[in-house]
Amino acid sequence: MLLTVIAYAMIVVFMYVIMTKKLSPFTSLVMIPLLFAIIAMVAGVANKGTIGDFVLKGLTTTANTGIMLLFAILYFSIMLDAGLFDPITARMIKIAKGDPMKVLMATAIVAMAVSLNGDGTTTTLICCSAFIPIYKKLNMNMMNLGVLIILQNTIMNLLPWGGPTARAMAVLKVDADILTYLLPGMILALAYVVFYVAPRMGRAERKRLGVRELTDAEIDEMTSVVDPEVAEIRRPNLFLFNGILTIVLIAWLVASSFIKAIAMPPLLLFLVGTCIALMVNYPKLGDQSKRIGANGGDAVQVVILVFAAGVFMGLFQGTGMAEALAKSFTSIIPDSLAGFWGLVIALISAPGTFFLSNDGFYFGVMPVLATAGRAYGFTNMQMALASLMGQAFHLLSPLVAFIYLLLRLTGLDMGKWQREAGKYALGVFAIFVVTVMLFGHVPFYLPQK
Repeated sequence: MLLTVIAYAMIVVFMYVIMTKKLSPFTSLVMIPLLFAIIAMVAGVANKGTIGDFVLKGLTTTANTGIMLLFAILYFSIMLDAGLFDPITARMIKIAKGDPMKVLMATAIVAMAVSLNGDGTTTTLICCSAFIPIYKKLNMNMMNLGVLIILQNTIMNLLPWGGPTARAMAVLKVDADILTYLLPGMILALAYVVFYVAPRMGRAERKRLGVRELTDAEIDEMTSVVDPEVAEIRRPNLFLFNGILTIVLIAWLVASSFIKAIAMPPLLLFLVGTCIALMVNYPKLGDQSKRIGANGGDAVQVVILVFAAGVFMGLFQGTGMAEALAKSFTSIIPDSLAGFWGLVIALISAPGTFFLSNDGFYFGVMPVLATAGRAYGFTNMQMALASLMGQAFHLLSPLVAFIYLLLRLTGLDMGKWQREAGKYALGVFAIFVVTVMLFGHVPFYLPQK
C-alpha cells in the first residue's frame, strides 16, 4: 500500500515539475525517481536490490536507442549540411506558393507516409529535416509541425512492426489479423489528422500570416543560400549520391523488420551511413572533425535525455513502484463494471501506456486485466484491441525516447507541446474506441451470466 502511494506521488511530482518548468526534463528524469526510490528503500517497501543495479538495468533498455539516435542525428545533420534537402524544400515552397494551408497538409501526408516504417526516430528526422526550413522561411508556427508528426506516428505505430501491437499479440496470444480490426479506426484517424487537424491549423496560420502568393523571384531569394560559410559546406554535386544513400538506409531499416536474412540493427546502419557520408562529402579529415563538432552538441543533448529516461525506468521498475501502480489499476475497478470490461481496459490503457513503458503495461498490467476479462466472457482479441486504444496518448509520454529529439529539433517546450498535441490525441482516442465498438470488435457491454 505504501509503495503504491509513493508511486503515485512520484508521478504527480514528476508531471508537476515538467509542466510548470520547475526542473528541466533531464534533471526531472533523474532526480525525481531517485528521490522517491530512496524514500521507498528507507521505508522498507522497495524490492531488494541497490539503486546502482536498478539504474544500470534501466540504462540497458535505452542504450541501443541512445546510440542509434547519436548516429542517426549525426547522419541527417551531415545530409542537411551537404544540402540534400535544399531542392526538396525549394520544390515544396514553390508548390505551396506561400500558402501555409498547403504546407500543413503536406506535413500531415508526409508524416503519415514516413511513419510506415514504425520508427519514431526516423520519422522525426526525415520530417524535421524536410519541413523545418520551410516553416522557418514562411514564419510558420513550429508547434504545428511537432503536433502533426506525433499524431501521424501515433496512429501508424499500431502497425504490427511498430511495437505495441506486437506486445499485445504476444501477451494475449492473438494473430496478425488483429490489424484488420484496427485498420478502420487507423484510416479514420489518419483522415481526421489530414482533413481536419491540418486544415484547422492552416486556417489559423492563414489568419495570422495571410495568403500572399510568392513570385518566382521571391521564392528563389527565399531558397537560395547567401551565407558564404553555409555555401562552403554544401555539396550540390553529390545530391544524387546522398539521395540514394539515404533511400537505401531507410529501405534497409524497413526491410529489416520483415526479412531476417538482411536484418541489421538500426544503430549499425546509421553508424555505417554516417561514416560513408563523411568520407564522401568531406574527404578531408579536418572537415570531418568540423562537421562532427558542429553537429555533436545537438546529438548529445538528445542522447543524455534518452539515458535519463533509462534511469527513470530503471528506478521506477526496479524498486517495484511500476508493479504497485499496475496492481492499483486493477484493484480499484468494482465488479459491477464486469460487463463493460472492454471499455474499462481501453480507458485504463490511456494512463497506463502514458505513465508506464509499453513493456511495463503489456507485460505487467495486461495479464492481470486479461485474467479478469476472460472470467467475464471477453475474448483475447477483444482485450488486445481494447488495450491498444490508449496508444493515442502513449507517444506524448516523457518516457518515450525519441520525443526529446522532436522537441530539440523544433525548439518546443514539452509541457506546451503535450497540451497542444493532447487535445488532438483525444480525438484520435475517441475515433479508435468508437470504431472498434461500432464494428462490433469490442462489445460496449457484455451481459453477465
